Amino acid sequence: MDYRKEIEEVFEREPVPEHILAKMKEYERKGYEVPDERLIKRPSHIAGIKASSEINTGVLDAVAKEIRAGMTTQQIDDIVSEYTLSHGAVCAPLNFEGYPKSVCTSINNEVCHGIPSRLRHLHDGDIVNVDVSTIYKGYYSDASRMFMIGNVSAERRRLTEETKRCLEIGLEAAQPWNTVGDIGYAISKYARSKGYSVVRDLGGHGVGIEFHEDPFVAHVGKPKRGMLLVPGMIITIEPMINIGGASVSIDAYNGWTIYTKDGSDSAQWEHSILITETGNEILTY
Repeated sequence: MDYRKEIEEVFEREPVPEHILAKMKEYERKGYEVPDERLIKRPSHIAGIKASSEINTGVLDAVAKEIRAGMTTQQIDDIVSEYTLSHGAVCAPLNFEGYPKSVCTSINNEVCHGIPSRLRHLHDGDIVNVDVSTIYKGYYSDASRMFMIGNVSAERRRLTEETKRCLEIGLEAAQPWNTVGDIGYAISKYARSKGYSVVRDLGGHGVGIEFHEDPFVAHVGKPKRGMLLVPGMIITIEPMINIGGASVSIDAYNGWTIYTKDGSDSAQWEHSILITETGNEILTY
């Protein structure tokens, strides 16, 4: 079935509500950056993205049941692949711009894009981010969770818990007619108050019809700056928080894995959310 054609037809069949367009124009006159209408998902799009999101959350639940010390990161990849395929969906990372696996597994000082391997084992005391993205009937969903393996140090446990709190604070700021900058400001203010740094080079993004859409959702920012958050937009919030400095480097060998430059630990949690007229709705957990 040509899902792309069906998705495109929805734009013509289901226009953006007039009261939303009028309010966007009002904000634009005030100098705000407003989104292109194509970034505002229509009801049929939202239904499709929610169906994809349900599978994506199921994938992470399946990993949560099995993850343990001693298993390899390839075993995590196998769980993700098998669950996704058994539900009629596709693992979005696989072969995306050459990425070789179905999931990202990032351990300790790996910020993101850790590549699963049969040679890489999880050890007692590790913290690991499992980042899953799903395509179902042409629609994309995206989320990640942190897992603490066995007896985790107090420092790593606190980092993991405070990073989740950063995500929650970002969600609180992601209100209709706020801006992307409001999200970044809230997250970075809290993280720094706890003695952590926030990765600047990477961030969240629009999602749903493509894997990565506008806007770029930085986790640092200034209030009332950046793109306006309009009901119908779907974005990810995925703060990457470091114990040490904010600088990162990319693996020269595989070209994908991002590490903290100083070797300190990093953590990340990610939800995809729908901006509604009254707040936001979490789509992926």
